[in-house]
Amino acid sequence: MTSHKSTQTMKPATAAKKLGVYLEATPAEFREGTVSRSELNALQADPPEWLKELRRDGPHPRPVVASKLSVSIAGLARGGVTEPLTTDQIEALKQDDPEWLRRERATQAEVRKETARLKERARTRTADSDDT
Repeated sequence: MTSHKSTQTMKPATAAKKLGVYLEATPAEFREGTVSRSELNALQADPPEWLKELRRDGPHPRPVVASKLSVSIAGLARGGVTEPLTTDQIEALKQDDPEWLRRERATQAEVRKETARLKERARTRTADSDDT
């Protein structure tokens, strides 16, 4: 009985998500096919020019936009940002520094602070229980 390894493939949307790019901005041949795990690894290791350009200039998907603005995805929605943004648009938003962006950044900072506090508390409890 011979065992052959089947090639693991993914939909273009999954591959675009893993690459951190907006699917609709990728080339047609990328959107219309499937991507194997080895193709994805090759794209990550040695990105073609189109991928470098998308990562640099956008348009960027919501998770990337949220990260670049230091807010949550929900915060983007509360701020009315529902479409992908280019790097220039993100920079313009940072320069304008609207009230909603300041508010969402403050909220995100509090969430991160609380997460760190809880993580430290859990670590301390684990260390204390190891001592007993």
